[in-house]
Amino acid sequence: MIDPIEPPLVGADNPEELNPLAIARQQFNRAREKLAGLKKGLIEFFEAPKRSVAVCFPVEMEDGSVRSFHGFRVLHSRVMGPGKGGIRYHRDVTAAEVAALAALMTWKCAIVKVPFGGAKGGVVCNPKELSETELRRITRRFVHELGDNIGPHTDIPAPDLYTNEQTMAWIFDTYEALHPGANSRPVVTGKPIDLGGSAGRRDATGLGAFLVTERFLELGLIPSMVSVAGATVAIQGYGQVAKAAAHAFRDAGAIIVALSDSQGGIYDPKGLDLMDVANYKQEHGTVVGLPETKTITNEDLLELECDILIPAALGNQIRQDNAGRIQAKLVIEAANAPVTPAADDILSARGIFVLPDILANAGGVTVSYFEWVQNIENEEWDLDDVNRRLKWRMRRAVDDVVECWRGFDLPTGLIPEIDDAEDPSALATSDIVDLRTAALVLAVRRVAQATLERGIWP
Repeated sequence: MIDPIEPPLVGADNPEELNPLAIARQQFNRAREKLAGLKKGLIEFFEAPKRSVAVCFPVEMEDGSVRSFHGFRVLHSRVMGPGKGGIRYHRDVTAAEVAALAALMTWKCAIVKVPFGGAKGGVVCNPKELSETELRRITRRFVHELGDNIGPHTDIPAPDLYTNEQTMAWIFDTYEALHPGANSRPVVTGKPIDLGGSAGRRDATGLGAFLVTERFLELGLIPSMVSVAGATVAIQGYGQVAKAAAHAFRDAGAIIVALSDSQGGIYDPKGLDLMDVANYKQEHGTVVGLPETKTITNEDLLELECDILIPAALGNQIRQDNAGRIQAKLVIEAANAPVTPAADDILSARGIFVLPDILANAGGVTVSYFEWVQNIENEEWDLDDVNRRLKWRMRRAVDDVVECWRGFDLPTGLIPEIDDAEDPSALATSDIVDLRTAALVLAVRRVAQATLERGIWP
């Protein structure tokens, strides 16, 4: 599970549009401006989801009371294959958020060339206030309400915010009870190994973020940093994605200087001992207070001087109001949508690359695809095989995105870093094509081509 960090409230000093659906549309429109030659009217087909389901259901709580819960499941596209996307449990889940994330999943799957379309789901609840029994009841009833809107060849859920292997096991068991006599294991991915889960799935998103970073640096686009070895890395978050990424970067010779959870962060310029961090977190419930580290806020962590910054929590963490103070050379979006469009402009103008979420955190859906294939074929791949296949796909995806990016007529490349005294918001320019826009262009082209090859029916 990704450890959530609440984004700041929008106020007079932060007039940015932070609605996830509005941000997704803005990012899509930027790519749309760079697309040429598509069949007239085809682009509008990608702007709205194929199907949106909203449900409300009662659950009997452990104290004997009854509470109503609202849930959503959005299928954005089935052009490339069944829908694929996580189910999240959070008190702030909205239909708009789920729809935006479903669209991102479509583009993410297209970039790594897995045969899925995008989907996403969620239930409005606060898991921290619910017992395991209550969470199980919510999960089973939600799956029952969704009915045949999910299925091994229709729409395949996976873990997301505040859901995990156990949640997926309940989904599988409930679906199989409703569909006896068939192989139901492929209905959901991210399951426990004993129930058909894949080796490597738990760490796939964090490991994938490392693999795309490693390949990107090998391409030489940041002359001062051609390898992760020796690079200083700050990671916002301490959920599964953040921990897996931290270990992968550390094992490759990087120095993890900062980590955080919902209570704050810790910083040590000499590097954190990840074992000490894990032990302290387990004992105290937070990383804050680890001896011989400096306590910082999550906002401070983003602005640390470091080579690589990895937001691995919730969205809207790097915005118009703080993008000018980011000191990293490279930002890796392990979370979904942590950088806003206005911040993208500022970072690009300052010469800071951003590896976008639809590339950087695509390792999870890639290994979910491997799990789905293993379930259908009743096979089991070992960890080395899974990681070998993951590495090949992630590195190829980086090459494809960078090739697309290089194909644009960039005015002067990225502009050198600005003086701190300048107003970074004044540097926003539509002439700079960033890696996110290039990735979206690549993904939309692939889905558009597949749509036309299938033919418009009837």
